[in-house]
Amino acid sequence: MKKLLITLYCCLAFNFVHAGMIDDAVKRGSLKVGLDPTYIPFEMTNKKGQIVGFEVDLLRAMSKAMGVKLEIVSIAQDGVIPALLTNKIDIVASGLSLTQERNLKVNFPEPFIMTGQTILIRKDLADKIKSYKDLNNAQYKITSRLGTTGEFATKKRINKAQYFGYNTEAEAVLEVVNGNADAFVYDAAFNVMAIQKLGHGKLTFLDKPFTYEPLAFAIRKGDYDSINWINNFLNQVRNDGTYKRLYNKWFKKGDWLKDME
Repeated sequence: MKKLLITLYCCLAFNFVHAGMIDDAVKRGSLKVGLDPTYIPFEMTNKKGQIVGFEVDLLRAMSKAMGVKLEIVSIAQDGVIPALLTNKIDIVASGLSLTQERNLKVNFPEPFIMTGQTILIRKDLADKIKSYKDLNNAQYKITSRLGTTGEFATKKRINKAQYFGYNTEAEAVLEVVNGNADAFVYDAAFNVMAIQKLGHGKLTFLDKPFTYEPLAFAIRKGDYDSINWINNFLNQVRNDGTYKRLYNKWFKKGDWLKDME
């Protein structure tokens, strides 16, 4: 019994000393963030080779609030959670949808933005296609990026249509632009920009989301001190004007498009 109490005391003492990711980052002097820089306008690479975007700017504000340097680690989307679980990064910030499946592996603070799946269709189909339900027919070809909620939503809700997955969002959109497919399914925030940057006047945007998807940062399970800190940070920037300024910069203004690859 005495040994058991000593063991429990040691465990509690360790947890108290090792508070979590935020404390580790502060001690190290840098916040290691894993992301896939291919998700416009959240994280992307500009002509100078710099990784920029809404989520990146939000992370810069977070790092500044922590008093540390932001260290971005570029990782393919299917590798961000494994990198987190093997301690190669501190946090995932890759336009990650908060799903129950992912929540079994990692913890999520409160979402930093809400989005949902929307559709870009060929302009000549605008009179026929008014919602995702109209696409649920074997005659239509639908594209999205592999391994994303766009793929999952299509296979679940538009499962009678033909599905074609691609490694990047741009490839999938251009298949529709070039007339090789009928529709592209993806997050609303991305499609707002994709129709301007990639549409070439050949697409129509069905902008009403047919799914509900909060996007959130991901951290390792059990790190409740870090969840508390991130939630408080998000509450602060939402109320001091920082969040609104960044949102307007990336979602309401298109100045940054000229700097993209």
